[in-house]
Amino acid sequence: MKKAALHNLGCKVNAYETEGMRKILEQAGYEIVPFEEQADVYVVNTCSVTNIADRKSRQMLHRAKKKNPDSVVVAAGCYVQTSKGQAQDDPAIDILIGNNKKHQLVELLEQFFQSREWERPYGSVGDIAEDKEYEELGASGTGEHTRAFIKVQDGCNQFCSYCIIPYARGRVRSRAMADVVQEAEALALGGYREIVLTGIHLSSYGVDFAHKSGTPDINLLSLIQKVHQVDGIERIRLGSLEPGIVTEEFARELSKLPKVCPHFHLSLQSGCDATLKRMNRKYTCERYEEGCKLLRKYFVHPAITTDVIVGFPGETEEEFALTREFLKKIKFFEVHIFKYSIRKGTKAATMGHQVPEGAKGERSDALFADLLPMNQEYLEWHMGKELEVLMEEKLSFGGEEYFVGHTKEYVKAAVLAPDGQGLENKIVKGTAVSMLKEHILLLDGCGD
Repeated sequence: MKKAALHNLGCKVNAYETEGMRKILEQAGYEIVPFEEQADVYVVNTCSVTNIADRKSRQMLHRAKKKNPDSVVVAAGCYVQTSKGQAQDDPAIDILIGNNKKHQLVELLEQFFQSREWERPYGSVGDIAEDKEYEELGASGTGEHTRAFIKVQDGCNQFCSYCIIPYARGRVRSRAMADVVQEAEALALGGYREIVLTGIHLSSYGVDFAHKSGTPDINLLSLIQKVHQVDGIERIRLGSLEPGIVTEEFARELSKLPKVCPHFHLSLQSGCDATLKRMNRKYTCERYEEGCKLLRKYFVHPAITTDVIVGFPGETEEEFALTREFLKKIKFFEVHIFKYSIRKGTKAATMGHQVPEGAKGERSDALFADLLPMNQEYLEWHMGKELEVLMEEKLSFGGEEYFVGHTKEYVKAAVLAPDGQGLENKIVKGTAVSMLKEHILLLDGCGD
């Protein structure tokens, strides 16, 4: 029996696909071992979102070949897709597999083992822009023990000026609704109580179906409504959304679905319209704020989180000040702050007025300082209120053992571990009475 080891780099979609490749290797009779161990096959699912991600992908591929020079090293995913020429010249790589070709992994390995005379690297990397069909690669169990991710679409049509992803992932391709529901049902049977719907550009789910017969009115909302009917799944969490999807109808209809978690990650990137225009984002700050107001109209104190890029080419101190004030105005629960990093192959990489690294650091630090009171204010709102927490793991603090999990809003909370009773994957109810430690609420009771 051949041994295979897999390593994932990058986003939740990549993690999902890595689990899918693990599954098909197991079904083909491979023994899966940790990446640190000796293996006959090493599969690295690469990332290419930044130049640094490219470098990390190459480093991991070289590390695999160093572990066992006689092994077959497979480079899969985004780095392969965007840097095919460089990957082909890398002596550490034996097989290349582009995006939308990962289902061919076992077939390519078998062909490679049958004839070592193939010109190396052997593989399958097509023109991702020409792919029109979603690659079915169900993982059926990826994620933590209580929460599983379901990939529902791939690709992106947005072409933001800083982003390489449309070139790495191709155009939007949506997964058949019946396949999504079937995977949700399988996860429910496997004991998962919470699922996360994810994709490269989740808000675009179904747009490609508009050109196909027999698929009327399929969009992200209709998909969520269908998944909501799956017995056993008690929470539906959404991946990153574009602000434009949050209409009155979208917010109102979502609020009618009790399984939907009131936790919304709306990509912002900048709180300045001029910067958004240079980024080729498809909304204004006014439209973004309108979406937040709609979510707060239909949900009780929802958690709204976002991403912000500081130091985008041409961002002046005045533009940054507008972003800073906009974040304070919206009052986010969490903000993921990124310093702009040049990505070769994107329009932004060739723009003038690149911001010095020192200024990026100062702006990042300023936003982190602004975020702390916003985050604290959101957490303090929960004090004295009864919360429902899906427990995930046991942790020790100050000599005591606690079970820790998340509320529907993705607020972390804990209860004292009861003697002789495991709470993993159980819904615990209790009143928030204090902060156990930074960012973790302490509840005073428990029960399923």
